[in-house]
Amino acid sequence: MIKFQDISKKYGEKEVLKQISSSIPKGKITSLIGPNGAGKSTLLSIISRLLKQDEGNVTLMDRDISSIKNNEIAKQLSILKQSNNLDLKLTVKDLVSFGRFPYSKGRLTEADWEQVNRALDFSELKELENDYLDELSGGQRQRAFLSMIIAQDTEYVLLDEPLNNLDMKHSVKVMKTLRRLVDELGKTVIIVIHEINFAAQYSDHILAMKDGKIKYNEATNDVIECEKLKDIFGIEFDIIEKENKKICNYFNL
Repeated sequence: MIKFQDISKKYGEKEVLKQISSSIPKGKITSLIGPNGAGKSTLLSIISRLLKQDEGNVTLMDRDISSIKNNEIAKQLSILKQSNNLDLKLTVKDLVSFGRFPYSKGRLTEADWEQVNRALDFSELKELENDYLDELSGGQRQRAFLSMIIAQDTEYVLLDEPLNNLDMKHSVKVMKTLRRLVDELGKTVIIVIHEINFAAQYSDHILAMKDGKIKYNEATNDVIECEKLKDIFGIEFDIIEKENKKICNYFNL
């Protein structure tokens, strides 16, 4: 389990995270939701050790994350950030093979290539493996980066707005892939997401933030309620329930 205690972070005079403490449940999809500037991406970066907090600590399986060696943590935790532009001329398979670097240090074994091929199959990208990244659509490219993370084969998978600039079709494919990572492979997925209906449909748990604080950290259906969403986002919601899933209407209110 990932736990964080008394995490604070400032950028200049702006306090982005304000002494927050909580935990991320294992073996589930946890969506970080909240308005812009709530501190979601900052928290994700601190959990992944891409950013150092000013105060507090993060533990991964009861170990302080700052004490874990880089190569060891890369075998336990992977992160896909918002910006994934590469200027290199790479095929999809080349990119996915980068996920094996913590294990192979660039000298891929037969077992590494088997893991790459499994990741391509899992992501339904096998037919594109020899295509170059700059020839792909934005949605296909994002799925290729996700496949690289899958090849890394970590227990914890962190994603910062992976649906950004994707159309509905590719957004659904990404979310279904994440759902399968949890249901079929037992991974723990933490995702920063803006579209509340994708969070409602695909996540098991929601950590809702506002003004640098945690407002709610509960099972998805317990957070997807009109009053709680109004508290988080400051607008009215109408919620429709179908087959134990909730759909949020906030367009015509």
